[in-house]
Amino acid sequence: MTSDFENRWGRSPWRTKITLPRGRTPARAAFVVVGGGFSGLSAAAWLGRMAPGKKIVLVEADKIGAGASGRTGGMTLAETAAGNLPGLGDVLAGFAEILRELKISCDFLECGAWEVGRRNGKRDSAIHWKDSGNLRVVSEVPGGTVDAGKLLRGLARAAMAANVSLVEGRTVTGIIHGKKIRVKMRGGKEIVAGQVLIATNAQSLELSGLQDQASPKLTMGVATAPLSARAAKMTGLAAGKPFYTVDLPYLWGRLRKDNTAIFGAGLVTAENWEELHELDVHGGRAAELLDSLKKRVRGLHPALRNVRFTHAWGGPILLTEKARPIFVRLQKNVMVLGGYNGHGVALSVYLGRWAAEAILGKQKLPRWND
Repeated sequence: MTSDFENRWGRSPWRTKITLPRGRTPARAAFVVVGGGFSGLSAAAWLGRMAPGKKIVLVEADKIGAGASGRTGGMTLAETAAGNLPGLGDVLAGFAEILRELKISCDFLECGAWEVGRRNGKRDSAIHWKDSGNLRVVSEVPGGTVDAGKLLRGLARAAMAANVSLVEGRTVTGIIHGKKIRVKMRGGKEIVAGQVLIATNAQSLELSGLQDQASPKLTMGVATAPLSARAAKMTGLAAGKPFYTVDLPYLWGRLRKDNTAIFGAGLVTAENWEELHELDVHGGRAAELLDSLKKRVRGLHPALRNVRFTHAWGGPILLTEKARPIFVRLQKNVMVLGGYNGHGVALSVYLGRWAAEAILGKQKLPRWND
């Protein structure tokens, strides 16, 4: 059965389907994580490892990875969208360490990332494209690529191995604060929890209290059929480095292991997260942006002129004030993590572990949102 989001937002190239054991939703838990993306799965897996014997439940409204985590381009970057924030640490090294400790194989390559632009391009640039000017490599920054589907499945397996109950298809409608927290779900069910982590990112902003602090949008992505070795070399994509533009109009992308390429650009604004859910990439502004993106890709280089597209999709993104991630406590026992501004693949997994440590009193929260 396809996800509700997949019907409206299109199908990404990542294989994210996870088979979960059948079972009832527990009525009580020491820890409840809301949101089944990179952040939530990482936090749940680490809670299970660091607090064995405690009941941990992760609740996802749709399917695991149905939101931003299953709709990413799979680029890993070393910093937040706001740069290297105080106390952040080495995100890529931490991400690699997490993959080793959780035994996750997801084709992670720490190969660097290209910043490309229409001015100040390097003479020896491997990229020579036409896109509202001449696009060239401007600089290289720490970064890399990952298979997002393998990462999601690996995190889910790690969570289940740590005895976390993963529950799909349960929409959390409210959180009643108190000494014991009541996590209310659609249909009348609820979980009484000791502590709660809300990791829903651009979805359910009233739940996380971010409706006046962040802006939800849908960003567009397309994937091509496999490029020939010659086309990959001619375009510069054969180097395997992901790229993003440092000027407008924005464009990002990368080559995958199977020589298919992913490109992304364009944002559709939603007034609120509920409107975001109703956006449909098969019509309206989203469809226009996808058509425009395909034309841009075919115009970048003669080797891409007749490229065939296999996937076209939209993915939710949450833009925050000053482009800083939201990592705060709503109440003593309720924490919120999200708002990665497009830099969330490695960062969300890295901060998921940090959130687990903070919940258990082993780590303090950063002061980025003070």
